Amino acid sequence: MDGLHPELPGDECDIRIRDCFSVKYIQSAALFCRFGWAIESGYASTGTLSAEERLRHEAFVLNALFSTVAFLESSINELWSDAADDAFFFADKKGEALLRAVGEKWSNENYFDRTPLPAKYQKVLEIGNMHLFPDDDPDFSGIKDLIMIRNYLMHYRREWVIIHSGRQAGVPAETHAEKFEQLLKHRFAENPLAAKNLPFFPDRCLGHGCAEWAVTTSLSFTDRFFRELSLPASYEGIRDELVTR
Repeated sequence: MDGLHPELPGDECDIRIRDCFSVKYIQSAALFCRFGWAIESGYASTGTLSAEERLRHEAFVLNALFSTVAFLESSINELWSDAADDAFFFADKKGEALLRAVGEKWSNENYFDRTPLPAKYQKVLEIGNMHLFPDDDPDFSGIKDLIMIRNYLMHYRREWVIIHSGRQAGVPAETHAEKFEQLLKHRFAENPLAAKNLPFFPDRCLGHGCAEWAVTTSLSFTDRFFRELSLPASYEGIRDELVTR
């Protein structure tokens, strides 16, 4: 080798890149979910659990929830950003027309930022003259409950947790813990690492079952959203990696 380097073309050019964090977030959520499942499976086999394993389990479950909501937020934000920046390239002219309409009809960034997360998805469907999610749709109500849990945990304020010896049906919830119990108790398997005499929330709620419910419900919701729009989901190429156990 003579040590000479090939010369670059005389005209310089910029390289522009658009990253896709929604994929990173849902991959992370599924990974944390699998880690939590491994610890619960080990406990089921041995009946023993070290303090380190318990801490790791809590970290995995919490971060699975946080990452899943981050996935929901970044998914719709990426779609809006592509529409606002006119940065979309679809062979399907219908997809291009939809994003162009989103960019034109929802050009106010401050308004977009202030719009609640579930409403952002509904607004895009509305602009595209698509069917909106009914309020009682299991996936739509599920992501709203998930976002509420995430917000409570992220902006946590301590409160008294009352363990009732018995609670009459129909009695209004007095605390966040009681509200979450009413909403979530029968949606997924409880945390097997928590004693049965502990409160449902957070102890018996925050386990692999809750993390798995968060991931699968969010994916079911976004699958239906992108299918309604006839647009490819950002995670389509790595779907096989999103197993939860």
